[in-house]
Amino acid sequence: MHLQAFVVEDNPTIRENLVGALEELTCMKVAGSSATENEALAWLEQNTDRWDLVIVDLFLKQGSGLHLAERIRRLRPNQKIVVFSNYINASVRKRCAQLGVDAVFDKSTEIDSLVDYCAHQCICISQAQAA
Repeated sequence: MHLQAFVVEDNPTIRENLVGALEELTCMKVAGSSATENEALAWLEQNTDRWDLVIVDLFLKQGSGLHLAERIRRLRPNQKIVVFSNYINASVRKRCAQLGVDAVFDKSTEIDSLVDYCAHQCICISQAQAA
């Protein structure tokens, strides 16, 4: 059982390292990635059955991760949205909660927590399918 993820991150090194960690340490397979809001939304709209979870940075090469999260929530209300950014504070966490973001992680201190969250999602999916 694999959980399909889409990563929206404009830093190629961070994106590659994140994809590698997720695919090595969890059941996730990264179906695609993007560095911009518009490119990400286009892919997500055209591939609605190819992703279960989106991991999005707040500041992108073009657009905003918060705006993208809002658009994704309207597109696929039941899919998981995770924010992974260097710019996490109480007001960002509050805004993410208002938008229906499922989890928020700080890149500088919470990478292990993100991996744990994704691994937990894999367990939840496999248990749901077994039931």
